[in-house]
Amino acid sequence: MVYIRTPKEIDKIAKSCQIVADTLIMLEPYVIPGTRVNELDQMAEDYIRSRGARPAFKGYMGFPATLCVSIDNAVVHGIPGDNILQEGQIVGIDCGAELEGYYGDHAKSFSIGEISKEKQKLIDVTRDSLMNAIKKAKPGNYVGDIGNAVQTYAESHGFSVVRELVGHGIGTQLHEDPQIPNYGQAKQGYRLRSGMCIAIEPMINAGNKEVFTAKDGWTIMTKDGQASAHFEHTIAITDQGPKILSVGTNG
Repeated sequence: MVYIRTPKEIDKIAKSCQIVADTLIMLEPYVIPGTRVNELDQMAEDYIRSRGARPAFKGYMGFPATLCVSIDNAVVHGIPGDNILQEGQIVGIDCGAELEGYYGDHAKSFSIGEISKEKQKLIDVTRDSLMNAIKKAKPGNYVGDIGNAVQTYAESHGFSVVRELVGHGIGTQLHEDPQIPNYGQAKQGYRLRSGMCIAIEPMINAGNKEVFTAKDGWTIMTKDGQASAHFEHTIAITDQGPKILSVGTNG
């Protein structure tokens, strides 16, 4: 079922999203060489709880952590461990929070120290593909318009789009209908309506699109071992166009 949210509900989703965005802003100075990944996770949990919210990922379907931290050839759903961030890596950090029954979801990829030009291009293209897709999220357009915007932009730069993982509706559940693939045909799929809240999250691989699940049962990895990047915003579809909800307190 696809939910159409009232302005009051959208405000509640926005509050949860703001907490998540502020969490990633708070973490950014520590996403550097030498930081232990599980320390980032503890910092995030402490911060979310200090804002009166609950980490949305922790315990979700058995996931053991507050953050998904995915390094280099890990696409998404990486479990934070005692490994240490290294110069030249890229790391995707995905975070969710629940406040008063409403959810927020947001992700971005970071560079660890100096990174290669190819990895920087991957980060830039993934971020830009998200922003291009958000422009298509307006009433009367279709889910396919969003996916097509991601796919055409990413592939035009020589990268590939992961097929097995998609964006989603969000509100009183972390994952709601409709699914929001990062590929597809324009003018196809579910028609977008004002009041819908969705999370758009391109997962773009430097090499081939094929992925597999690691032995931990969670981490999604690229089959060819090349790097992957991930960005995500929660947005509201309004009569005035798309409104990004996952922005920090200071904008």
